[in-house]
Amino acid sequence: MDIQGILHGISIWALPVMLAIVLHEVAHGWMADKLGDDTARWMGRLTLNPLKHIDPVGTILVPVILLVVGSPILFGYAKPVPVNFRKLRNPKRDMVWVALAGPVTNILLALASTALLAGMTMVPLDMEWLAIPVASMCQASILINLVLCIFNLIPVPPLDGGRVAVGLLPGRAAYNLSRVEPYGFAIIIVLLFMGVLQDVIGPVVIGGADFLITLAGVQ
Repeated sequence: MDIQGILHGISIWALPVMLAIVLHEVAHGWMADKLGDDTARWMGRLTLNPLKHIDPVGTILVPVILLVVGSPILFGYAKPVPVNFRKLRNPKRDMVWVALAGPVTNILLALASTALLAGMTMVPLDMEWLAIPVASMCQASILINLVLCIFNLIPVPPLDGGRVAVGLLPGRAAYNLSRVEPYGFAIIIVLLFMGVLQDVIGPVVIGGADFLITLAGVQ
């Protein structure tokens, strides 16, 4: 990809990626705050200010590298919002709601982007200068939000799906799964390098994105 193509890609993807990962983390902190843990609020992380959430590697470097190499699926992450599960009113149950808040937010963002994309198909021709870039950003938003939602629902701690599983499983099984957490990211990285996650997640993400984009009236 030439420099012009890279800059064009960044101009389309930057805002959708930032919103998707920042709102994902804020949702975790907001839900925890509602359920008794004010850690994120006390640390100033319940804010839409991206500077409070940016991880130099996950928010900037990883998405840019994937964009440059022409990856069909873009991915990124922000600094995790701190959650003290012991402060939750019902730690085992509330852990599930806190974990689900992020992926649910990504689903809502994907649906909102679908609605906005549908609106862009009705814009008059003399407004195409606005409609075309906005439509491109909506399609990027649909894709990145589906990636974040589905990836984070993998049932391996410390991903959201792993925390949901720990919260729902009975005592011994939950304890055994929770012990995986220190090795969780290593497991995910190995599966990524082996291409296992791409083979499993890729078709679901692409299929879901195609469905929403078609639903918006874009062929």
